[in-house]
Amino acid sequence: MAREQWQQSFDAAPKRNARFETMSGMPLDPVYGPEDGLYPGEYPYTRGVHASMYRSRLWTMRMFAGFGTPADTNLRFKQILANGGDGLSTAFDLPTLMGRDSDDPHAEGEVGRCGVAVDTLADMEELFSGIDVGATTTSMTINSPAALIFAMYVAAAERKGIERARLGGTLQNDILKEYQAQKEFVFPPRPSMRLVRDTITFTAAEMPRWNSVSISGYHIREAGSTAAQELAFTLGNGFAYVELARAAGLDVDQFAPRLSFFFNAHIDFFEEIAKYRAARRIWARWMKERYGAKNEKSMMVRFHTQTAGVSLTAQQPELNVARTAIEALAGVLGGTQSLHTNSFDEALALPTEKAARIALRTQQIIAHETGVAHVADPFGGSWFMEALTDEIEAQAEAIFAKVDELGGGSMLEGAYVGIDNGYFQGEIADAAYQFEKLVNRGERIVVGVNAFTEGNEEAQPDLLQITSEQEMAQIKKLQAVKADRDNAAVQRGLDELRTAAADPERNLMPTLIDVVQTFATEGEIMNALADVFGRYTERPVI
Repeated sequence: MAREQWQQSFDAAPKRNARFETMSGMPLDPVYGPEDGLYPGEYPYTRGVHASMYRSRLWTMRMFAGFGTPADTNLRFKQILANGGDGLSTAFDLPTLMGRDSDDPHAEGEVGRCGVAVDTLADMEELFSGIDVGATTTSMTINSPAALIFAMYVAAAERKGIERARLGGTLQNDILKEYQAQKEFVFPPRPSMRLVRDTITFTAAEMPRWNSVSISGYHIREAGSTAAQELAFTLGNGFAYVELARAAGLDVDQFAPRLSFFFNAHIDFFEEIAKYRAARRIWARWMKERYGAKNEKSMMVRFHTQTAGVSLTAQQPELNVARTAIEALAGVLGGTQSLHTNSFDEALALPTEKAARIALRTQQIIAHETGVAHVADPFGGSWFMEALTDEIEAQAEAIFAKVDELGGGSMLEGAYVGIDNGYFQGEIADAAYQFEKLVNRGERIVVGVNAFTEGNEEAQPDLLQITSEQEMAQIKKLQAVKADRDNAAVQRGLDELRTAAADPERNLMPTLIDVVQTFATEGEIMNALADVFGRYTERPVI
C-alpha cells in the first residue's frame, strides 16, 4: 500500500476527540515508517487491522464479571457500566459451565463460586434486568453448553422486544480448546462441533452483529503453553472451525468476518506484542491463500485480550496491579480490539468491587494518560520486534504442519486426531513442566514467590465471600421456577430437541430457543442432548 492509499483510508476514518501529541506538546504522526513500508490496515495486517487504529476509537474496555446469583452479578454489571466500562463479559460458575443445575448433587459447594449461576431463562432475564442489551455488547465465556445459554440470551432479549438482529456480542463457543486445555467438556468432540456449526450458520443468517465463536488461546496459555503454542493451537483451531463451516455449505466470506479471537497477555512484554503481530499475519495469509477468502474482514484477526491470571500471585497480591498494567500495555501495543484487566486479588478469590474498579482504572490510565494510543504499532520496524515476530511465526508454522499431517491435509481432522491421541495435552503439559522447573531452580524469578519474599507475612486484603445463603437462594429460585412452569410443555420441548439432535442435518438453534422458553433447565436440556450425543471421557495422556 502506498502512503497515499493509506492516507485515504486514514482520512476516511472518524477521529476521536483527543490531542495527539506528547505531554510536552510535540505532535505525533498516526504511524511511523518508510514511505514504501507496511502500514496499519494493509494486508497481511501485521501492524494492525485498521488504518487509524486507536486514533479512531479506543479498544473496548470489557470487564469480565460474574458471581453468586444473577441479581448479584446484575448489580456488578451496572457498576461496571457506571464506572466507564464499554461492554459486558459474563463469567459463569462451574456447574453452569459443565451443564449442571444448581440443585444437582455434583454442584454442591460450587454454585456462584467462580461465576454467576444460570439455570433457566428466568436467570438470564434477571442477569440483564435494566440493561439495554440492544445497545450494550455482551460476551459470554461458555463452551460446552454455549448453544443453549446463547438461546436463553436471544429468548430473553426477544421477550423484552429487542430483535435478535440488533444483538451484538460474542459467544466463546470454542469447544476444541476445552479438550486441549480447560477440560470443561460434556459431549464427544464431533457432536460438540455440530453445536458450534449450528451457531455459526444460525448467526450468519440471522444475527449479523454477533461473533459466533471466540477462538481462545487464553485457556491454552493458562494451562501452561508457551506463547508460540498459544498462537499456533488457537489459530489452528480457528482453521478447523473454518473447515467445519465450509463443510456445512457456507462460503468462507459468509461467516469468517464474525469470527473473533481471545488471547492471553502474559508477562514477557515484547514476546506478547510479537505474538499478536504474528497472529494477524498468519491468519490473513492462510485465509486468503488456503481458504480463498475475498472479503478483507475475513482475513482480519479481531481479538479480545485478558491479562494473565496464571501470572498473579497470592503472595504480596498488591504487586499484581503492576503485573496487570504491564500485561495490559502489551495488549494495547499489540493492537487489541478489547481488553479485560484482572484484579489484584484474583489469585485469592473473585474480585471485590474495589479491586475490579482499580483494574478498570488501569486501562483508563493507559488510554488517557500514557499516550500509547496515539500511534499505531510504535514498535514496527524495531529490529528486535520484527525478529521476535518472525520467530514466533516460524514456530507456529511448524506446529500447523504437524496438525495438518495428523489430519491428512485437514486442520479439522488434525484437531480431532490430536485430541484423541493426546498431542495437544502433552505439548502443553511439557511446556508447563519446563517452566515450573525454571522457577523451582530459581532460574526464572517470580517476585514474592522464589525471590524478594519480604512482606509475604502481611495480612491478606479483604476478599469477596460467596456464602452458602447465596447458593440456597439460587436453589430456591430454581425450585420455584420448576413449580410454576408447564411441565408438559417442558417434556414436549425436550422430546422435540432429542428428535432434532438425532437428525445431523437440522440446525438445533431454533429448537433450543423454543425449549428454553418453556423454562426447561440447563441440566434437563444437556441431559436430553446427552441421550443422543453421549458423554465424553478423556483418555489418559501417557
